Amino acid sequence: MKPPPSKGPAVTSPRIRLSDGRHLAYKERGVLKEKSRYKVILVHGYDSSKDLYLPLSQEVMDELGLYVVTFDRAGYGESDPNPKRNVKSEAFDIQELADELQLGPKFNVIGLSIGTYAVWACLKYIPHRLAGVTLVVPVINFWWPSFPSKLANEVFKKQLKRDQWKLRIAHYAPGLLYWWMTQKWFPCDSITERHPILFNKRDMETIQQMSQVPMPHEYKIRQQGEYESLYRDLIVHFGRWEFDPMELESPFPQNEGSVYLWQGHEDKLVPFELQQYLAKKLPWISYHEVPDGGHLMIHEKYLCEAIFRQLLLGEEPIIK
Repeated sequence: MKPPPSKGPAVTSPRIRLSDGRHLAYKERGVLKEKSRYKVILVHGYDSSKDLYLPLSQEVMDELGLYVVTFDRAGYGESDPNPKRNVKSEAFDIQELADELQLGPKFNVIGLSIGTYAVWACLKYIPHRLAGVTLVVPVINFWWPSFPSKLANEVFKKQLKRDQWKLRIAHYAPGLLYWWMTQKWFPCDSITERHPILFNKRDMETIQQMSQVPMPHEYKIRQQGEYESLYRDLIVHFGRWEFDPMELESPFPQNEGSVYLWQGHEDKLVPFELQQYLAKKLPWISYHEVPDGGHLMIHEKYLCEAIFRQLLLGEEPIIK
């Protein structure tokens, strides 16, 4: 019933110290920060880390004058756990990271998958620090109040039974989640099990390409225990939020920046029906749906570059 204590990370990466004493590990890519035209904080998703595969060539980053910093979110990789982690705390972790690295008064943020709850929090709590925002296949919380209950229930029931139970427990009885995810009587989680039903044809091709790229630090992702990384992610994202994202106002009332959302129509993890509803409720978000796109579009070379070019240069992408 109770998860074991965190083992503490083996640290080999640079880290910053936060105001509450925790540390965040980070990784820098692209051009030198001091010479960059654009600074982007990239927020990783579920079962991932600062070392995620990002198919941006050095030539493209040089052309854009792009500096990218990725970081291990609390409890992942080499960043300390946060027993009080919630949606709001993730936004202020990002703000402290930006300040410690001296990224300036404003910076761009890209969030991936479940990591986008940190980006929604940035839109709520630190909109004045944002230069531009992109949400890539943002995971939906079925319990956001603005969703019509009939639509949310219909889409929820399309999930595998094991995932329906997992999400219900994370929302209604988070204290039981560790037990559910570690019991051996029933299948408990299709994502952790890498169930093939979760990936469409395009995703499978991307997985094949990624398998050819060495990932020497992959073992570090869960090194503090699955509870502090994976399970706490589920509890925070699918729990009760202090705000409803669909009631947010634009962070750029004078059009001084933009917010983009990318969704795959064939994403097996994130239902496009609820994403389309969200985009209609928030007309200040520029919504892009890739017809045969899946969940791994940030790892596709063409789409990854298109996502960055749109955010930084305002280039309208050719969806393919």
